[in-house]
Amino acid sequence: MVPYKHYGLLAIVSLMWMAGCSSPYVENNMIEEIAPVVFWSVDKGTEGKLRISTLVPPLIKEKKRLLSKEVDLLKQGGKEFNLIYYRELKQGQLRMLLINEELAKKEGIEKLINTILIDPDISMRVYLLIVKGNFDEYIKNQLTKQENQDYFLYRMLKHYEEHNQGEMSIVNIHQFMKNLYSPLKDPILPVFHSDMNNFNYVGTAFFQKDKEVMVIQDLDDEIFQLLDNDHFLKVLAIPKLSVSLGRIRSNVHMKLSRDYSSLSLHVGLNGRIEEYQGENNIRSEEQLEQLIHEIEVYLEEQTSDLLKKMQQWKVDPLEVGTHSLKPYSKEITEEQWLKYWGNMKINVDYDIKIHPLINVERLM
Repeated sequence: MVPYKHYGLLAIVSLMWMAGCSSPYVENNMIEEIAPVVFWSVDKGTEGKLRISTLVPPLIKEKKRLLSKEVDLLKQGGKEFNLIYYRELKQGQLRMLLINEELAKKEGIEKLINTILIDPDISMRVYLLIVKGNFDEYIKNQLTKQENQDYFLYRMLKHYEEHNQGEMSIVNIHQFMKNLYSPLKDPILPVFHSDMNNFNYVGTAFFQKDKEVMVIQDLDDEIFQLLDNDHFLKVLAIPKLSVSLGRIRSNVHMKLSRDYSSLSLHVGLNGRIEEYQGENNIRSEEQLEQLIHEIEVYLEEQTSDLLKKMQQWKVDPLEVGTHSLKPYSKEITEEQWLKYWGNMKINVDYDIKIHPLINVERLM
């Protein structure tokens, strides 16, 4: 039994432990003396270094400026920023990590991301973006037009993540690393193009390990959103058939043959026609069915081509390999799966259900 006189000491020790007081140093969090960091932009520097940039200050009404440093280590950049700015920069509010595409292709990004992950002050929901072009030039130019562009960019990513509209791939650090270390699934990241005046979504990058190997865009990216990412598209425009489908939800089924020589992919789509500029009379049930059939055939061809590109580049972002897992059977290795995947015959079948047409005269 613990003597009564020691209860006070035990209580103090317990409180210190609960408060995380194992370190004698106390963080300075006075709002007047710190500047939370919203994003880091990382690019290749000279002589093998990293060029890291951020915008300060992110919150208070003060003229903003872009800070840039060439460093050997990511954390070194944060330290050196503090030496050239009068407020201490805090990474605890980091929301976005923008990585230049050349760095993602040639060097890989696993080490960068691990640096963020092991920092207990940084959330695992930091958004990851691949950038084509010079993001720093864009931010500098926007300072004279829209000072809070970094915050608005974060709000855009958060909006599309929460509403799952299928218009772009949104990935955070936790999701990327989970897929990176999954043996039968390859990670993805969104790709943006940046120049002095624009910052636009391009498509989805597929990764082999931690290196970018291919980027899909336009219709290929929209098909990918239906197959794996959100299983929903707000709008699917098909100019070749002069039609736009809207509010499309997908139901995807995959089946591998026992010897892994073929894959059957069935995609059920439910949506509505929101625009039609073709020659068919879609008020006619027969001609409407003909149009739906043409859409099915077209999407089957495009999906088959997309899957062949994945086979060619030896990536499996659709997690097809997980369908090889069976109870009480030995799991195939990633190398074995990629060999099967590269030689697999693929059969794609679409089944499209169109909602009853309302006020169809407006489409004619």
